Amino acid sequence: MDFTRKARQFANAPFSRQLMLEILKEYKRPNDKISELIKAGLLISLKKGLYIPGANAELPGPEPFLIANHLYGPSYVSLESALSYWELIPERVYEISSVTLKASKTYKTPKGRFSYQHIPSPYYSFGLRSVELQPNQVALLASPEKALCDKIVITSGISLRSSRQVMDFLLDDLRIDYHKLKKLDKKAILSWADDAPKSNSIHMLVKALKAL
Repeated sequence: MDFTRKARQFANAPFSRQLMLEILKEYKRPNDKISELIKAGLLISLKKGLYIPGANAELPGPEPFLIANHLYGPSYVSLESALSYWELIPERVYEISSVTLKASKTYKTPKGRFSYQHIPSPYYSFGLRSVELQPNQVALLASPEKALCDKIVITSGISLRSSRQVMDFLLDDLRIDYHKLKKLDKKAILSWADDAPKSNSIHMLVKALKAL
């Protein structure tokens, strides 16, 4: 069986165990074949039951943000990863940070480290965007505004009680460019502020942004 040929049409997303069983349906012992493919560098195991093409398969494979969506869900890429993607913070981020409705969790995989922080519903569902990272690869990300709010909500010890505190956090701690702050959608943030876990801090963020 030519695994690369059969897997090519599915390589834009991680392979679930169900999909692997379909690809390997001609085998009586598909688990043994999966182990063989991993040893041959044709397949990488991200966690039990989730795989991506290995280097020897010579397939493009899914983008890290798309891997993050599939590795633990429901979830979406946010926090520093989304802030960096939207070019709000200058640092390049190596760990993929996401938020989830489930318990917080971290995975160390051959494709890097993926962390997930819990946030509650209904706040979870606001400010999400489907972003095409590559042809036929669409990942769920926080909007710039939601990623910033998530950072405030999740960061321990952050309680923004004045516009000065807000600006110190945004400009000094996160090092967000002043001109990019002015472009953020204040109405969008305000629309979910009442449902945010740190509602008062999010309202103070809106107040500070309106004053720019």
